[in-house]
Amino acid sequence: MPHPLAGSSSEEAVGGDSTPSPDLLVARSFGDKDLILPNGGTPAGTSSPASSSSLLNRLQLDDDIDGETRDLFVTVDDPKKHVCTMETYITYRITTKSTRVEFDLPEYSVRRRYQDFDWLRSKLEESQPTHLIPPLPEKFVVKGVVDRFSEEFVETRRKALDKFLKRITDHPVLSFNEHFNVFLTAKDLNAYRKQGMALLSRVGESVKHVTGGYKLRSRPLEFAAIGEYLDTFALKLGTIDRIAQRIIKEEIEYLVELREYGPVYSTWSALEGELAEPLEGVSACVGNCSTALEELTDDMTEDFLPVLREYILYSDSMKSVLKKRDQVQAEYEAKLEAVALRKEDRPKVPAEVEKCQDRVECFNADLKADMERWQNNKRQDFRQLLVGLADKNIQYYEKCLMAWESIIPLLQEKQEGK
Repeated sequence: MPHPLAGSSSEEAVGGDSTPSPDLLVARSFGDKDLILPNGGTPAGTSSPASSSSLLNRLQLDDDIDGETRDLFVTVDDPKKHVCTMETYITYRITTKSTRVEFDLPEYSVRRRYQDFDWLRSKLEESQPTHLIPPLPEKFVVKGVVDRFSEEFVETRRKALDKFLKRITDHPVLSFNEHFNVFLTAKDLNAYRKQGMALLSRVGESVKHVTGGYKLRSRPLEFAAIGEYLDTFALKLGTIDRIAQRIIKEEIEYLVELREYGPVYSTWSALEGELAEPLEGVSACVGNCSTALEELTDDMTEDFLPVLREYILYSDSMKSVLKKRDQVQAEYEAKLEAVALRKEDRPKVPAEVEKCQDRVECFNADLKADMERWQNNKRQDFRQLLVGLADKNIQYYEKCLMAWESIIPLLQEKQEGK
């Protein structure tokens, strides 16, 4: 079966005369779209929103305008714990609704565990090696969480698995993959896995072929710039992730201190006469501040950190596809060089060399298309993430401000009484 994106010419994959910076690459290689977060908040010439919440609503409306008409909807919910003799594990309900002809029924509901998601991703990598496969959440290590059967851990994983399937659902090629179809519809996935009915695609087999000792001379400038951008991007996110985790740790320690700090004022008030009411007010104020801080810390842990981690893993996935592309190009260059060394005036290019060239062009086209899609998703995800982060921080400080302002009238009344 011909590849759906194999029609691009080889000229498309060749970069310019000079290596562009990652920022320029994003702007130039992907249709001159503004895919980079602005440095300055509100764009020039626009009025500042009344609150961060109104900005968040406007942002979501803007993103909805660019939405596509969908014919496949997948959700992950209803986690359940299973205790067996040999192991304990969690399964999730996968609900699928679709009008596509590939599905015999309009709606399916199956249960899957983490290793089933892992199987699906492996099969997608094998059968669609030219495409960027969304990352799964890490199996064992979720920073800041110890009990993998705790309600918080399970919910964090459920959200990540739901996003994983929605990424695939939104992809114009991956969403039609036969393994994805089976994952969504088969009642007994283990039976299917044992059958091993799906073989590697021709492209997949070519990628598995290792060129004997031949190294790629150099990446095309366009893909070299993508690699440099991904390295820098992952480095920056990794730094933000580490600092954010330290901030959360310090907030949790501060929260423990606040919970001890507030009640002291309450017990003290029992010893006082005129100061009793103001001291109770301070105790209540500290309690309100600690509640607001707990909410902020939970939001950081549940909403902010998972997105950072997903995109760090996403960059690793993209680097993996780049390496596969390099491997296919190295194979093509090796075969082309072998033809050139033949003692013929005009050596005929063998069919296998032409097929290898087609695979290179297919890789280039698919990689560029997926990179553009990834940049668009990243732009929307981080705009929403950062606006949400600003909104949560504003709410936190507003709650603290209101709590402390509520004490002022109590103190003023005592002063006036004197």
